Amino acid sequence: MSAKAEILARIGRAGAAHQSPLERPRLETSRRSREEIVDQFAEYAAEYKAHVVRVSPAELPEAVRSLLAAQGNERVLLPPDLPAEWLPSNLPAQRDEKLDHRALDQFQAVVTGCAVAIAETGTVVLDAGPAQGRRALTLVPDHHICIVFEHQVVDTVPEAVATLRESVLNGQPLTWISGPSATSDIELSRVEGVHGPRKLDIILVSK
Repeated sequence: MSAKAEILARIGRAGAAHQSPLERPRLETSRRSREEIVDQFAEYAAEYKAHVVRVSPAELPEAVRSLLAAQGNERVLLPPDLPAEWLPSNLPAQRDEKLDHRALDQFQAVVTGCAVAIAETGTVVLDAGPAQGRRALTLVPDHHICIVFEHQVVDTVPEAVATLRESVLNGQPLTWISGPSATSDIELSRVEGVHGPRKLDIILVSK
């Protein structure tokens, strides 16, 4: 037996001797208040250069209108099931009908909901679920308005992963967003919009 084969055999025997059932660690529930968690999410998301606006449910449609107008967006894309009550009544927008990438590129902005948001990292996660549409919708247009309700904000990444368990089991794609799309070259020169929108607005809606 070669030295390599002997080493691999020993590793195999050692592994077999110490096999034990995989135990999932118990998920710790956050002891912080809902207000602290939501405030931290807003703060950390802003640190990642997302523009965070906090509104009441009644103020949501006007906030969407204002953010689109501020960027001069005329061509707006929506997921097929985005609730109409989230939007201003006269918004000139189109619902996605499985448009190809060339057609998607003609839109300046997209408005979506989210699956969960994370205070610990200032991250928004999309899982192609309700009010989110397919993944391509948020990767092609240059401006993404993401609507997050306070009850969707969790404290930690493990809590978010637990929330997303069914999505993963169903094979739904996950998109984790921490600020506008950006990358850096070898000289650390920041370039935005390489693989996603240059502008990220988060509308954080109270109860």
